[in-house]
Amino acid sequence: MTVSTDLKNRHLAAVAQGVSSRQIYAERAENAELWDVDGRRFIDFAAGIAVNNTGHRHPKLVAAVSEQLEKFTHTCFHVAPYENYVALAERLNASTPGDFDKKTMLVTTGAEAVENAVKMARAYTGRSGVIAFSGAFHGRTLMGMALCGKVLPYKKKFGAMPPEVHHAPFPNEVHGISVKDSIDALERMFMSTIDPERVAAFIVEPVQGEGGFNIAPTEFLQQLRAIADKHGILLIADEVQTGIARTGKLFAMEHSGVAADLVTMAKGLAGGFPLSAVTGRAEVVDAAPVGGIGGTYAGNPLAVAAANAVFEVIEEEQLCDKAQAVGEAIQARLNSIAARSGMEVIADVRGLGAMVAFELIDAETKAPNAAMTQAIVAGAEARGLIILPCGTYGNVVRLLPPLTTPMEQVEEALDILDAVISDVVAG
Repeated sequence: MTVSTDLKNRHLAAVAQGVSSRQIYAERAENAELWDVDGRRFIDFAAGIAVNNTGHRHPKLVAAVSEQLEKFTHTCFHVAPYENYVALAERLNASTPGDFDKKTMLVTTGAEAVENAVKMARAYTGRSGVIAFSGAFHGRTLMGMALCGKVLPYKKKFGAMPPEVHHAPFPNEVHGISVKDSIDALERMFMSTIDPERVAAFIVEPVQGEGGFNIAPTEFLQQLRAIADKHGILLIADEVQTGIARTGKLFAMEHSGVAADLVTMAKGLAGGFPLSAVTGRAEVVDAAPVGGIGGTYAGNPLAVAAANAVFEVIEEEQLCDKAQAVGEAIQARLNSIAARSGMEVIADVRGLGAMVAFELIDAETKAPNAAMTQAIVAGAEARGLIILPCGTYGNVVRLLPPLTTPMEQVEEALDILDAVISDVVAG
């Protein structure tokens, strides 16, 4: 019996079934490489789901956390605040899009950031309605799953959702939904479902994560901003997966030139330590009553130290440029594969920066091909490459390499992926 097999048996006996996981039991990791408990090496193109943008155990992060560890690990910011929280807030206020005064709060998870952004929007506007989009993912808490635009597995069996959360179609040309279709549906919603004067906020991912790496067109974000301004609605950009240099910009909204009123972030923010943030218009962030937002572990000192180091690494190693270079290399190879005879199963290759995906369909019926997606993910794992599925129909493969991945490892990973796709398509 391998160590992995033994751990799998213990895992099944001890851990909640609803906690989805793969069977790669990690022993150690370094930058873009991971080794399991049986000594197998993997190239990690999941990066903890876009968390390790700066790679596993970046020396600068390790040093920053070690230094903080020698000082204190927890005081609770509500009880005894600390300077590095303030410094990170200043960084985020200066870095997020928008030429207006901003403030920041720190919490722990992406879902927590989303929950607090909604609370701020409701407090500021005095309204309760929120509009999200089909295919969206905003977390697994009660409000988070209500905002999600996918039932299975996020809403199934969990009962009634919070009221006054509505969904409009997200534009997706591959599935026949244009920007006009989406905006027209939103306007119809204002006539038939909810008065725009009851809507506190729109919440949108500039690139949908779990929904399939669908990129919000610039025209769509511009029109959404205009509609929000017309009706006094706030715009929340969920940059939990897209933020922190992942798309070739520090924040994905920069690609569109549209500034949101509130930005949520997590994942890559602290390079593997649990930390999230809401940054936005000072008057909106300050609308919550004193004590109404925060949390015991919110802005943990070790995670905050790591986050400040992340921003230094991004600047020093020019990771926005690196994300663009890595993404271009991945898309070039995928487009080359898709152009081959017999590869009509690849319906689309898309991405921003190092956030890249390809969508799979049945070559004859054109229906989403989730089975082929799972086969490619499993085949890659067997050959030492970690990749992830996503998409409303489960038919999209997403690639999220650390932005620090050496180009020779990018090419090694693409060689593996190329071989796996060829084998799976050939049957």
